[in-house]
Amino acid sequence: MLLGIHPENPNQHEIEKVIQSLKQGGVIIYPTDTIYAIGCDIYNQKAIERICLIKGIKLKNAHFSFICNDLSQLSDFTRNVTTPVYKIMRKALPGAFTFILKANNKVPKLFKSKKKTAGIRIPDNNIARKIVKELGNPLLSTSVHKLDGMDSYPTDPELIHQKYKDLVDITIDGGYGGNEASTVIDCTGLEPEIIREGKGILK
Repeated sequence: MLLGIHPENPNQHEIEKVIQSLKQGGVIIYPTDTIYAIGCDIYNQKAIERICLIKGIKLKNAHFSFICNDLSQLSDFTRNVTTPVYKIMRKALPGAFTFILKANNKVPKLFKSKKKTAGIRIPDNNIARKIVKELGNPLLSTSVHKLDGMDSYPTDPELIHQKYKDLVDITIDGGYGGNEASTVIDCTGLEPEIIREGKGILK
């Protein structure tokens, strides 16, 4: 299903369709403040496994992000977030950043692995954050693949829908997306370290 949702003022009725699908184990494609992403309910194991099949990866090796609505959800999946790191995140988010943090004991259970880190995203996108807020918990998320013959990420939701329509339950059309991924900052060491330059710029 290709579902149009207004990017500035998401319609509650359309959001509820997405939430219903997610709660039933659905996999969605949705816009962020960077590129379009594939997501599911973080607590639905079968949906997570579907995303792994779509991406062609093993769950134990996956590097997914947790899409949160705000920083209040940090403690659900991370531990030992220092005051300096928290201040950086509070200043940068919502925004085009992924922060790699030390994971608490919930994360390995989700991934059936010994995973010790969690990638946290709070995108500056009304649709994404509205979905997470209404769902009541984060989305598990990963970027869409680049389309065949293209060097950059796809930005047209209709083209994305054509590629993924048999693999996901809903593709949200929230307007044209970007083609630059988030900036990734590793906060697990003594000092935060940018390990991927992307759209986000720290000020």
